Amino acid sequence: MSGPVLFTPTVIKDLTLPNRIIVAPMCQYSAVDGQMTDWHLMHLGSMALSGSGLLTIEATAVMPDGRITYADVGLWDDRTEDAMRRVLDSVRTASDIRIAIQLAHAGRKASCEVPWKGGAQIPPDIANGWQTVAPSEIPFQSAGHAPMTLNREDMVRIRDAFVTSALRAAALGIDIVQLHAAHGYLLHQFLSPISNQRDDSYGGTLENRMRFPLEVFDAVRAAFPNGPVSVRVSGTDWVKGGWDIEQTIAFSNALEARGCDAIHVSSGGLSLRQNIPVAPSYQVPLARAVKQEISIPVVAVGLITGFEQAEAIVATGDADMIAIARTVLYNPRWPWHAAAHLGGHVKAPNQYLRCQPHTHQDLFKV
Repeated sequence: MSGPVLFTPTVIKDLTLPNRIIVAPMCQYSAVDGQMTDWHLMHLGSMALSGSGLLTIEATAVMPDGRITYADVGLWDDRTEDAMRRVLDSVRTASDIRIAIQLAHAGRKASCEVPWKGGAQIPPDIANGWQTVAPSEIPFQSAGHAPMTLNREDMVRIRDAFVTSALRAAALGIDIVQLHAAHGYLLHQFLSPISNQRDDSYGGTLENRMRFPLEVFDAVRAAFPNGPVSVRVSGTDWVKGGWDIEQTIAFSNALEARGCDAIHVSSGGLSLRQNIPVAPSYQVPLARAVKQEISIPVVAVGLITGFEQAEAIVATGDADMIAIARTVLYNPRWPWHAAAHLGGHVKAPNQYLRCQPHTHQDLFKV
């Protein structure tokens, strides 16, 4: 009898992962001037021992004004790189898990308070606030401070910042670079007709709206030639007349043609008018639709909490991998428990081997 698909190896470009479970990027809002702190060492250290096949560092700003909050992690200078290196060096003493990083710019959704203090946008004339930028001068919230419309010079500067961060990621030995083009952040803002109302070559038609995100991808792909580059997309804005799955498929095809190695399909985040039918696996149909049209690996995400649920997603071919976030925060050993339930195997550190249940004596065999 064959084992669970969830615990079989998979390949992204030339990188082999031991299983199909990814720890998704999860913002911790605990950095100081973009620099990782001891909290990140505790958090990433815990996630590195989860038994997942890949650990993704949270959305990492490529420049200070690209942060969602003043407490976001960044990778834009020597100080932020050194702080991240300290954390990664420590994590790697305890785990050989593969590590990805999600590079991001928040665009008009930047300059916010941390979530546990309300998460409201901070105006540029208030402490911890700054002027936001976007494809068009349309605030995320009607009462919010309007972003500044990006000109071509600004866009080149942002593109180059993504490149610099990708080069720093390579210097840190990070295995995969992911571009964040979802959840209403800057690259997604260019894609959606709701937030992009430009009348130049970067707005209007689908081809024009994809132009800047593809320019950023091309530049990062060239800067990170030896490792996989993936993109996280929002499959739909969940708003009539906004970004939708058909446009997502077109974007995914364009990315694949340019050398993208995987597509991570999420949804929403661009408009407060979104009407999301939240339920277990509610985003999996979006991943399935993309997977049917491209040949590179696809990652599904969204309220994946059950062991059989996760196995069904990869076993039926809806996606090649699943990503978990809140699930693994709540239960940092979720992959262990999934393997025990499904009859799979995970790797555990020697110090933890004796915790293996008597009922699952081969759980830690890999």
